[in-house]
Amino acid sequence: MTESAHEALPRRLTVFLVDDHAMFRAGVRAELGAHVDVVGEASTVGEAVSRIAATLPDVVLLDVHMPEGGGRAVLDAMRKSHPQVRFLALSVSDAAEDVIGLIRAGARGYVTKTISPDELAAAIRRVADGDAVFSPRLAGFVLDAFASRPDVPIADPELDQLTNREREVLRLLARGYAYKEIAKELYISIKTVETHVSNVLRKLQMSNRYELSRWAADRRLV
Repeated sequence: MTESAHEALPRRLTVFLVDDHAMFRAGVRAELGAHVDVVGEASTVGEAVSRIAATLPDVVLLDVHMPEGGGRAVLDAMRKSHPQVRFLALSVSDAAEDVIGLIRAGARGYVTKTISPDELAAAIRRVADGDAVFSPRLAGFVLDAFASRPDVPIADPELDQLTNREREVLRLLARGYAYKEIAKELYISIKTVETHVSNVLRKLQMSNRYELSRWAADRRLV
């Protein structure tokens, strides 16, 4: 290959993975290997903050719901000190509050985990180039929040009582998932699901899942 041909090749982007599920990280790393250089990964907020600062990737693929505050906590810790690093949320959640919350915190895009490897590689490239990228259905949430109602806060005192994991359990419960299905979806035990549901019911002062489902639907969390 000639020197001029080398100069024509686009630079391979560097990517950092943040997700609390090791098997998911391994799958993403394998699928993206032909497109980008994965320079690091983390399963917790603390690991993510220190390792992103050390590796300075072009783009961070950021899970939304993790222990210690989730993707929002990573963004809050990194955005001001490392503005050159761009963040693309990659989550199982397609809830409006999650999408808007991550974008307000500084993420350049938000795609769901149903995205194909080729589409994800293209999204990473676009975010690295400065574009904003969203899964098609999610773009409407962002338009509603930033265009038609720019001054409307998204804070919800009742919802803010819940941890990120409790919100995930609530959302799946409201969609009609059984406890066993929720446990499988979130890689947790059925006993843990039961504990989260009990906590949600107590915090929201409700007595059954049907009230929870109606409450979640009213807030467009389903």
